[in-house]
This record gives sequence, structure tokens and C-alpha cells, in this order.
Amino acid sequence: MPYFTDPLTTLVRRGREPAFVQTVRSTLASVIAYVVALWLSNEPAPLTAPLTALLVVQVTLYSTLTTGIRRVNSVVAGVLIAIGFSALVGLTWWSLGLIILASLVIGRFVRVGEFVPEVAISAMLVLGVTRVAETAWDRVLETLIGAVVGLMFDLLFVPPVWVQPAGDAIEDLARRMRRLLQHIGETVTGHTPVAEAAARLHEARRLDNDITQVDASLRQAEDSLKLNPRVKEGLLFRVVLRTGLDTLEIAAVVLRVICRTLTDLAKERTEETLFAPEVAVALEEVFRHLATAIESFAVLITTQVTANAEEAEDRLLKELAEGRASRDRAAHLLLDGVRVHPRQWQLHGALLAEVDRILDELDVEKRTERLAEELDRHSREQIERHPLRRMRRRLRKSRYGWRSSTQ
Repeated sequence: MPYFTDPLTTLVRRGREPAFVQTVRSTLASVIAYVVALWLSNEPAPLTAPLTALLVVQVTLYSTLTTGIRRVNSVVAGVLIAIGFSALVGLTWWSLGLIILASLVIGRFVRVGEFVPEVAISAMLVLGVTRVAETAWDRVLETLIGAVVGLMFDLLFVPPVWVQPAGDAIEDLARRMRRLLQHIGETVTGHTPVAEAAARLHEARRLDNDITQVDASLRQAEDSLKLNPRVKEGLLFRVVLRTGLDTLEIAAVVLRVICRTLTDLAKERTEETLFAPEVAVALEEVFRHLATAIESFAVLITTQVTANAEEAEDRLLKELAEGRASRDRAAHLLLDGVRVHPRQWQLHGALLAEVDRILDELDVEKRTERLAEELDRHSREQIERHPLRRMRRRLRKSRYGWRSSTQ
């Protein structure tokens, strides 16, 4: 039976995507900036204001603030350069080259980031008009209008928090890793051609691109948590998701090494099975438990509901325990086989070591320690960046030490 998506459900899902939200917000802010510029500017068509608003309004409030400052700096710098050149020379081919060169160099020093070309663009547009001074300050005014409107738009209509899309991306990555582990479990049973083992290796390598995409989504989520009045525990969310993605990235690297080991083993055993039947069964159980554990780990770090988190943690602990038991059983069977015939023993040892690494990375206690270390590090960084906080901390320590000495 074919599956049909409800149009209303599709519309709601689209409405939650960053690209859709950004399109609507940028359009509204640009129109408002143009209307305000018509009222305040002398230009009949002040298009610089909506252009600035279009570039300033970003998908997160933090990005809007930083982009707005850099955008205004780039335009003002370009206008000042144009005014200075107009007082000395006119517009010729060599003066145009000089102004472009000067604008690009100065843009590096005024720290406008990706808006360095905008310095040269602003300077050329102003230098190319007859009334340089008047047009220059009109352009500055329009730029300020666009930047202020864009900033006020995001302050009044705060952008959404993009934690959910980042969480969905992390869970999608975990599902792809789970499928790969299931395929690896199928690979270790029976005869495995080299081409099939190599296909698993290529599948593992493709995870690198997936991780890059998830990382971009996570950076957007981290920016959306900064300076956002909707969020009370932004630091905790950022640390939980970031450390979770780091763990999955390490696991993806180890998976690639596992696939490389199995491919090397397949090249050595082209006329027989990779492992003895009882070893293959134990290893297949190991990879099945690892597949479920990785998916449970992703749910644990992305869920915001306590009940779901506890259920995911219990499932993760269970799968890790059963995975370790299956790993130990496979290790004893492999050791018995090596004693009879020690061929490719180093590949067997490498495979067990790689399984151990994934089990260790997913360990709940290790993750709790990692979270505590990251939170402490962020707290120390905040104290070092803000002298007043550092001073209050020293005062508390000295007061505590004085009380201790008097008791």
C-alpha cells in the first residue's frame, strides 16, 4: 500500500526547517528596513538598507549580532576610504585599482571577517557617484538602518532554538552507524568475498561526510543557544550534544578500522569463511549489541524528556553488558583457534581491540566524567574571561579561609 504524507504535516515539518524560517525572517526584515529607509533617507530607492538587513539577519541571534557589527564596519570603512580618495584623485583606472587594493588591505585590519570584499564594494559604489560626500553618508545611514532593523527584528522575534534539528541529525547518524554494524555482523558469518568486505569499508568511509554535516547542524544549534533568552541551560545542552558527537565520531573512525581489518582478513581467506562457525556467532552477537548500543546512546544525548533518557540509559547499559559478554566469549574462542593455528592472529587481536574501544567510548560512567570535566573547563574559562567573577571567587576563597582559621 503506498504511503501518502499528509500535506499539513509536511507544511509543519517544513516550517521547522532552518532554511524555511530563515527565508521568511529575512524577507520580512528586508521589507521593514526598506520602509524605514524611505522615511529617513533622502534616496528615492534606498536599496542598501534592505540589502544590509538581508545579510544581517541570520538563523540565530548570536550570528545576527556578530554579522551586523562586521557588516556596519565594512561599509563605514569603505565609505571613509572613498571620501579620502575623492579628495585626492578622481575615478580613473589606476585610482580604481588603488582603492580596491587599499580596501582589501584595510578590511583585513578592521576585522570584518567574511565582509572584506564589501569594503571594496562600498568604496567603489561611493567613488563612482558625482556627489561623493552626500552619497557616502546616505549609504552609511542606509547601512545603519538595515543593521538596526535586522538586529531589532531578531531581538523582538527571537529566532528558534535549533537543538531539535541537531538532535535529529545525530540520531540519523547513529542509525546509519547501526546499519553498518548490522552489515558487519552479516559479513563475519559465512564466506565473505573481498568485494563485499570492501563495500562495507566504503560504507564506513562515507560516515565522514555524514559527520561533517552533523557538525554543521550542531554548530548552528550551539549558536542558537548563545544569548538566547529562551534558553536557561544553554551551556549544558551544548556540552551534552558536542561531547556526544565527539564520541560518535571516534566510534565512526573505529568502525572504519574494523572494516579495514575484515577486508584484510577476507583477502587472506578467499576460499573459506572468515571465522569458525561458533566464533562467527559470537562476533555477530557483539556487533548486534553494539548497533543497538550506539542508537541508544544517541537517544540518550538528544532526548529532553527524563523518562525517555532513563529508558535509553537502561537499554544502553544492558546492550553494553551483553556486548562485553559476547566479546569475551568470542575472545576465548579466537584464542583457542590461534593456539591450534596462529594464522592472521594479529588481525584477530586488532578486531578485539577495536571492539573494546567502542565499548569503552560508549561507557556511561566515562561519559559522566567527560561531561563533568567539560563543564568545569567552561566554568574556568568564563571566570578567566570576566575579571569580576574571578575577583568574587577569590573573595569567597579568602573569606572561607579566614572563617576556617578562626574556628
